[in-house]
Amino acid sequence: MATSTMLATLSTLETPAAIIDLRRMQRNIDRMQQRMSALGVRFRPHVKTSKSTPVTQAQLAAGAQGITVSTLKEARQFFAAGITDILYAVGMVPDKLPQALALRQQGCRLKIITDSADSAASIAAFGRANGEVFEVWIEIDTDGHRSGIKPEDAELLEVAHALQAGGMALGGVLTHAGSSYDVDTPDALTAIAEQERAGCVHAASRLRAAGFVCPGVSVGSTPTALSARSLDGVTEVRAGVYVFFDLVMHNIGVCRLDEIALSVLTTVIGHQRDKGWAIVDAGWMAMSRDRGTQKQTRDFGYGQVCTLDGQVLEGIAFTSANQEHGILSCVAGVSVDIASHLPVGTRLRVLPNHACATGAQHGCYQAFEDDGRVVEWPRFYGW
Repeated sequence: MATSTMLATLSTLETPAAIIDLRRMQRNIDRMQQRMSALGVRFRPHVKTSKSTPVTQAQLAAGAQGITVSTLKEARQFFAAGITDILYAVGMVPDKLPQALALRQQGCRLKIITDSADSAASIAAFGRANGEVFEVWIEIDTDGHRSGIKPEDAELLEVAHALQAGGMALGGVLTHAGSSYDVDTPDALTAIAEQERAGCVHAASRLRAAGFVCPGVSVGSTPTALSARSLDGVTEVRAGVYVFFDLVMHNIGVCRLDEIALSVLTTVIGHQRDKGWAIVDAGWMAMSRDRGTQKQTRDFGYGQVCTLDGQVLEGIAFTSANQEHGILSCVAGVSVDIASHLPVGTRLRVLPNHACATGAQHGCYQAFEDDGRVVEWPRFYGW
């Protein structure tokens, strides 16, 4: 449950703090939901980005159906908050099956995934031993990015057979086009989105042709969800970082800087005048060590520095970070007396490279309205 922070505003909050621009967040939620609805698919957001019930409730209120989680702890916490339709989108291992069983026995419609015949057999054996019919989805590798079975691999049918013979329910096939994070043009994004769609649909077609029931086809990443021209054959889409966006997504080309809803509030605490530095109280413990933009066309250092009202500070870069200290300096070609420009006590907002990683550094969010009022929203920790 959200709790009000008494009399707090962006000008009075203790820093550093993770803050959410609610207007931007809601706009991002509506944009994605409207697109999925127009393409005729169910949308199941990946809530690992926020790990926050109020954020997830806003996604569901906009039309999302069910959620995706990356840990069973997330599943337990969201189930306790009243959300029952949950996909655990990480390959199931035997020692986590008791946790999955407990959730299902409590009424959670938990779905689990596998990408090997051995894992499928373990799930089936555990399910039979405990009188449980797990709903299992088969993970498909459509781009060589991470885990999953290739759409044409013979093991796809072996996995389905192990599940069916063991009395489990095959929920469908799912994939994640992680390689979409490596491109930055509309044509390339559209091509990866189609590759993702076609590969997963083909895997489902193979299963059906072999006599298996395969009702679901689930695809998704934020870049492909926002770039797909057709989702024929797909039943649901999953995406997560879209709710906040971040600098990696900006570099990929799916959001503007003024659409990034998460930032870190920080205060200038000192200067090194001879070096042209301003020191802030947000180091990598507040921003995370994620330097995801370093390999992209534009390197944002540890984040994009903005004014308190969210305007980008052109020419000022977040160039270095220690545990509790961040260093701001002028970019090449810009000559500003940074100590005069950003005196001690100046409050700034820093847009993150990777919203998931930055959010993970904080125990709560401070969500603010246009009128400056701040509400504290809890965030889940750990595994």
